[in-house]
Amino acid sequence: MTNEQYYALMEPYHNACPMMLTRLEVLNHTLYEKTTVCPIHNIQHRMKEKKSIEEKLLRLKLTSSIANARDYLQDVAGIRIICFFVEDIYNLAKAVKRQTDLVIIKERDYISCPKVNGYRSFHLVVGVPVYYRDTMEYFPVEIQMRTMAMDLWASMEHRVCYKKEMEEAEKQRRRKAFTEYAGLLEELEKQFEIYNETAGILEESQVSWESKKNLKRI
Repeated sequence: MTNEQYYALMEPYHNACPMMLTRLEVLNHTLYEKTTVCPIHNIQHRMKEKKSIEEKLLRLKLTSSIANARDYLQDVAGIRIICFFVEDIYNLAKAVKRQTDLVIIKERDYISCPKVNGYRSFHLVVGVPVYYRDTMEYFPVEIQMRTMAMDLWASMEHRVCYKKEMEEAEKQRRRKAFTEYAGLLEELEKQFEIYNETAGILEESQVSWESKKNLKRI
């Protein structure tokens, strides 16, 4: 893939990602409308680099082309959301999925079903509509949602367990240790949940809305 081809590939993703970021910023300030509390601690985003795209296509045994990148890669544009509480993640995910002009391409809940190594996160791949003069096309944006504890674990695990010069026995020892750390952080996270001032607030709002709707029918 030439540099020119890479730039042509990335252009629509550079349009889709900021639009998704704007939606998330709006949700951050409106999700818990009865309070001033926001669910998001931090939002990060990135665009996949040319070398990373080429390497991933190679692992998939595909040639490095614009067509293959668009057809087979769903993480060219990526957003990582760091939330305060697990409940914030699920509430935010539900709000994103309710946006009718987005297409939910893939959903993975690694919070309720962690990976074998202890990794926990909530992944959504959404198709974001990008409008041109005469047409519209969806482009995928991968969204990862984590708590601060999950992000700490993932960042440290990547830093500590994937050094190329490390012997295999030491690598396995560290991975085993990090699996245990994941359990400890999950327990700590559960203790933090008792301080969540927005716990159940959306369920209460839904019940209140349903009650008002039923009164109107009487």
